Order: sequence, then structure tokens, then C-alpha cells
Amino acid sequence: MATYESFIKLNGSLGDLVFYNLNGKNVVRRKSGFNKNAFKKNPSYEKVRQNSSEFGHCSKVGKIIRQCLEEYIKESNDALLYQKFAKLMTEIKDLDTISEKGKRTVKNGIATETGFQMLKNFQFGTIDHLQNSASFSHGLWDLNLILDKSIVADEIILETLSIDFEEYKAKHYRQAISAVKSPNEYVIEKYFSEDEVKIHFVALMKDDKIIKMGFV
Repeated sequence: MATYESFIKLNGSLGDLVFYNLNGKNVVRRKSGFNKNAFKKNPSYEKVRQNSSEFGHCSKVGKIIRQCLEEYIKESNDALLYQKFAKLMTEIKDLDTISEKGKRTVKNGIATETGFQMLKNFQFGTIDHLQNSASFSHGLWDLNLILDKSIVADEIILETLSIDFEEYKAKHYRQAISAVKSPNEYVIEKYFSEDEVKIHFVALMKDDKIIKMGFV
């Protein structure tokens, strides 16, 4: 980009040059080599198209999950949480060995043991992580949330997220469980159908403050 002085005020393109006014100065630059049509069809852009497609997918999945957990994320006191969560979605997507490059998904990545563990390990800012203090026990009819006996909390908040990875939609169901006079094992309501892809998030409350939270 360069500036120029002339009594003739040019605005537009001339050959491979573009003339315009920027902040009161006359500016000239060469036309960009980027071609939208070539980007869509040219084989040399194939890798870029693949990366762009997967990046968009990860961003959308991360957004719908964050929206379901917005009230908890606000308490995390982490200005960079958006970027960290987007990076997590990308790393989980990379674990999809079923799909071809350009079509890998968070859904397939999170279905792997490593991908699910990465989700569980995610740290929400300054809030203490659950670590291994919460887990699920699947009975014949019931789903039980089990907390480490050392946990001292007033209330357990369980958010169950049902994720549609194709339409980029999510529903979530909130359960509040009193933990004052209860054992360390709690029966959980099965709100969504068995065939829906579900993610569980737990927040442990003490004196109306979140003391631990994370995916389980």
C-alpha cells in the first residue's frame, strides 16, 4: 500500500491497481491475488478449503456448548476462555480417524477415550477443576452421579447437554441436587432419549458460590 499526490482524485481500479481514500489520504495498492471462485474450485486450494471447513465446524460446536453453560462461564474469570475452548474443540476434532480430511468432526473425536478425557480435563478459568472427584455409575435403569467423599458442598448442579452436531443445535436440562444431608451417590434424571449425544457438566456449590466445576 502506498500514498500518492495528484490533482486528479482517483477512486476505483485501473489495471492491477486499486485507488481509494483512507483517512483523508489517497492510497493505491495492487489487487489481491485471492480469487473467490478459484478458492472454491482450484485443486491448489484443497488443503485450505479442508482446514477452513473444519475450523468453521469446531467454532460452531464450541459456540453451542458455551451458550448452554454461559452462566457458569461468566464465573470463570477467564478472558481467554473462548480461544481456549475453540482450541480444545480443534484438538478433539483431530482425533477423528473415521472421517476424511476436511470432514473430521468433534462428535467423532469426543467419542474416543482420549477425546472424552480431554473434555473432562478442560479448566474453566480460576474455578477449581473437578479432577477425579465426580463420576457416573450406569445401572440397569438408573444413572448415578458419584462424588468423592471428601467433597463438601451445599448443592450439586448438573447440566445435561444434548448436542446436534449436524444442525449445530443444543438443548440442556438443569438439575439442582441438595448435598447437605445426602450420601455421595445421587440418582440422576434421564431427561433426554438414549440415542441423543449427551455431555454432562457439574458445578459444586458452597455458600452460593461455585467451588468446583467441569465436564464429567
